This record gives sequence, structure tokens and C-alpha cells, in this order.
Amino acid sequence: MVTRRLAACAQIVGPVTSTYWWKGSMETTEEWLAVMKTTHEQSAQLIAAIKAEHSYETPDIVAISIVDGLPDYLNWITEETRTQAGAT
Repeated sequence: MVTRRLAACAQIVGPVTSTYWWKGSMETTEEWLAVMKTTHEQSAQLIAAIKAEHSYETPDIVAISIVDGLPDYLNWITEETRTQAGAT
């Protein structure tokens, strides 16, 4: 997603153990948590790309709005996701 410039940064954490209900059964599995920074304008494309490549039928994809932050960092996110030229 970073290579495609849909996210300026991706942080991968794991493995983590997740316990959840799925189709009437309690499941416990090992998963990886990915936190990706993007803009509101790019979020729909990022969500669609993750869903298209994810192995789960219903992957855990949520968007959390950035309400404040270091202006230079927020500008960096915007700049790094603005241009997709040269991305694969």
C-alpha cells in the first residue's frame, strides 16, 4: 500500500492473538496488525485495495480520523499519498 502511495506509512505489529465471533463460533487465531497512515481523500482507495488482497471474507478494516497532530507530519502524509506517479 505504501508502494502504491495509498498510504504514506505502514506499521506492522505482531503476531497478535485475536479472539472473536465468526458465523456463530468463537475463533482464536494469530494475526498481524497493520496501521496505515493516509488522507481522508485516499481512504476509500486504501480500504478497497486491502479488501481486494486480504484472505479474510470480512477483514478488520477501520478508519480513524486524525483530529490533530504535528503539522509537518500531517503535511508529509498528504504529500506522500498525493502523487501515484511511478508507483507500482
